[in-house]
Amino acid sequence: MPIDAAKALAAEPRSGEIGWERRDVQLYHLGIGAGRPATDPDELRYTLETRLHVLPSFATVAGAGSPGVISGLSMPGVDVDLAKVLHGGQSLILHRPIPVAGTATATGRIAAVYDKGKAAVLVMRTDVADADGPLWTNDAQIFVRGEGGWGGDRGPSTRLDPPAGEPDRTVERPIREDQALLYRLSGDYNPLHADPDFAKRAGFDRPILHGLCTYGMTLKAVVDTLLDGDVSRVRSYGTRFAGVVYPGETLRIRMWRGDGQVRVAVSAVEREDAPVLADTIVEHS
Repeated sequence: MPIDAAKALAAEPRSGEIGWERRDVQLYHLGIGAGRPATDPDELRYTLETRLHVLPSFATVAGAGSPGVISGLSMPGVDVDLAKVLHGGQSLILHRPIPVAGTATATGRIAAVYDKGKAAVLVMRTDVADADGPLWTNDAQIFVRGEGGWGGDRGPSTRLDPPAGEPDRTVERPIREDQALLYRLSGDYNPLHADPDFAKRAGFDRPILHGLCTYGMTLKAVVDTLLDGDVSRVRSYGTRFAGVVYPGETLRIRMWRGDGQVRVAVSAVEREDAPVLADTIVEHS
């Protein structure tokens, strides 16, 4: 069996040093669509070094290393074909605001392995801390087609009841044709997002946008629309990737206010509101 759940869970955590500078933060922000209009004061806080704030979803690419989806596939007990892998979901807990530049220690491990019958789900957890203490915790849910069925734990259900009533705010965000090519420069070089031949082997007509790019675009929309542009108010952010996005499409982002949280649903406008992100919650102060 390509996935040995016991071996993966028993493996020693892997630790390594990561670092980032202002340029890395700016490149990430541009990769998720910041800077339009280029002279808008609200956009300059994402693009101009003298005003720079860090959108918390930068944590998914900090250090320009492989994201949890890729690093999880190199852990002991895991030997699968990258073409069978999809990013199932992502969650992020912020312990404090991310500095504009810094160095930290990232410690990664397989926190859970679930048997979904026709697929396996790996949860790759990464804890990041600097000299002042914990910064953030990332969980990447890795969906591996065709690797379930060994009789293991199915795991908890992540499905939530849909938000009630009409959304408090709805915004649309266009995706550039070259968005995936720009976003991948922050460290996610999975060929699924750039190579047409690889995309076809994985079952797609053409390269798809990184799920984490949509993830970042969505958080930016919530922060800009409902949190007064204050990135430090975000406490946690989780989502389930419900469908693909193609470069050139438009995201429709619906938001429902709650007590200390925002519920979000994201769809693709051009494909009759096909779901993209579901079960999405941003917790905030």
